Amino acid sequence: MEPTLHSATSPIVYEIAELLISRGWTLSTAESCTGGGIGHVLTAMPGSSNWFEGGVICYANGVKSRLLDVPEVILNKYGAVSEQVAVNMAQGVRKLLGTDISVAVTGVAGPDGGTPEKPVGTVWIAWSTGQETAARQFHLDGDRDQIREQTVFQALQGILTLLT
Repeated sequence: MEPTLHSATSPIVYEIAELLISRGWTLSTAESCTGGGIGHVLTAMPGSSNWFEGGVICYANGVKSRLLDVPEVILNKYGAVSEQVAVNMAQGVRKLLGTDISVAVTGVAGPDGGTPEKPVGTVWIAWSTGQETAARQFHLDGDRDQIREQTVFQALQGILTLLT
């Protein structure tokens, strides 16, 4: 039997929860290509309401700009799948929901939508605290579901790294 995303991420979510609780911190998410997948695995853990404030699924660019204050000039200049947009999404959701830490994901999950510059599997993930914001680009392989699952996993790994 193949492991599910929940079973594969549960140990990471548990560690994240322990670290957030020990600091009295809260977490928020801004998700584009994962469509709420990060929030789904976070809230699968009982008691997550103690540290997970919520998230914004910002699939459309208009939602990124209206809810998360991603400047339209940034979206137009760099495109939705870019470091600049991921950083603005992470900072925007952290401010919107008043959390200590946030994660944002934007990418091309496929099967369509890729370009030579940003092929299917191109993902940007950003993590933000009040002190710093960092972003990383990933080039993931697989079908749409696999790319989305890998994105969730990488986003969680980044949160854990930031907290340790």
